Amino acid sequence: MIKKKPGIDIIDKVLDACYKYNPDALFIMSLMHQYEERGSLSKKQMEGLYLKAAKVPDLPPNWLATLEAEIIKRPNRDKTPAASLKPLEEKDLATEGRIKAILDKYPQHKRVVFLQSKISNNQVLSLDEKKEVEKFHKLLIK
Repeated sequence: MIKKKPGIDIIDKVLDACYKYNPDALFIMSLMHQYEERGSLSKKQMEGLYLKAAKVPDLPPNWLATLEAEIIKRPNRDKTPAASLKPLEEKDLATEGRIKAILDKYPQHKRVVFLQSKISNNQVLSLDEKKEVEKFHKLLIK
């Protein structure tokens, strides 16, 4: 067993006290084995140990408090569902229609061709670029 911090090991003491209280408890024996092998317990295992240790009558309350503090320090490992692959922003069909109308009439318009390539690469047009398309549409089509 490799210990990270030298000094008093409360988890080991709590495990020993629980084992002395009930030597036939398989859960405590498996926790002791894992703690000896790996040198640590998971947060869920420590929570289970805390519930078992709370039933031991002669266990010092400061050991329970220290065990609870160790549990609180551990990070939560919640399994969150995978994020959906929905696009962040819906396509602006009005702007795409304006770009198509401009390119139908003026197919060599460089700025509008650039904006169309940006849309075809699934890049979002900024507000200024959308206003620019509206301005070109008013000037060239209407």
